[in-house]
Amino acid sequence: MKNQSSRLRSWTMQRNITIPQLFFKLYKELNILDDEALIIVHLLSFHEEGIDFPTPHDLTLRTHFTANDISMKMQRLMQKGLLEITQGVDGNGKLFEKFSLFPLWERIVGLLEEKELQQQVTTAKNEEGEIFSMFEQEFGRLLSPMELETIGMWLDHDHHSPEIIKAALKEAVLAGKVSLRYIDRILFEWKKKNITSVKQIEQHTEQFRSRQSVQPAQQIDRESAQNGLFYNWLEERE
Repeated sequence: MKNQSSRLRSWTMQRNITIPQLFFKLYKELNILDDEALIIVHLLSFHEEGIDFPTPHDLTLRTHFTANDISMKMQRLMQKGLLEITQGVDGNGKLFEKFSLFPLWERIVGLLEEKELQQQVTTAKNEEGEIFSMFEQEFGRLLSPMELETIGMWLDHDHHSPEIIKAALKEAVLAGKVSLRYIDRILFEWKKKNITSVKQIEQHTEQFRSRQSVQPAQQIDRESAQNGLFYNWLEERE
C-alpha cells in the first residue's frame, strides 16, 4: 500500500490525473455530495491549467456558488479527509501552498480494494458451497455432520483450494473409491508432492503415462491410461 500511495502522489504532482470514470461511479459511496463533487471537478480543471491553489473567488467565476458557499464546501471536503492543503518550494526557493486531491484518490483505491476483497470472499464462499453440493451428488445423499466437518477442515485447516478438492473427488470417482478417507489420502499425497493446482495434477499424470507407455503391455491397461480413467495416486491400494 505504501508503494501504491507513492505512485499516486507522484502522478498527482506530475499532473497525470484527469477526471476518472471511477470518481463518478464511486463518489456517492464516498459520501461526497453533488455540490462537493462539482467543486472537485473544478479543482481538477484548475489543476490541469497549472493553477493549484484557486481562491473561492476564482471558483465563483465558474459556478453559481458564492465565495462563502465554496469555502464551506471545501472545508467539508477537508473534514471528510478528501482534500488537503500541502506546501512546497518553487525554483526560486519561495514557499507556496496548493490543494491536493491525493486523499481522494487514495480513498478510491481503498474502496476498490475493499470491493475486490468482498468479491473474493463471495467467490470463495460460492466455490465452497459448490464443493459440498458436488460431494452430496456423488455420494447420492446428504452429508453427515462429521463429513461436513472433514471437508471444512480441508478448506480451513489444511488450506486446500476448492479446485484441488474438486480434483481429488474426481480422482476418487475415476478410481471407484468415493470415500472421504480415500480423498483425504489423495490430498495428503498431493500436499507432500507440493501439488497445488489442477495443471500440476495433469502434468504429473502425463509424466506417469509417459513412463508407463514404454513398459510391456501386460504391465498396464493401455486403454485406461489413454482415456485417463485411472491413476492410483497412493502408494498402497486400500
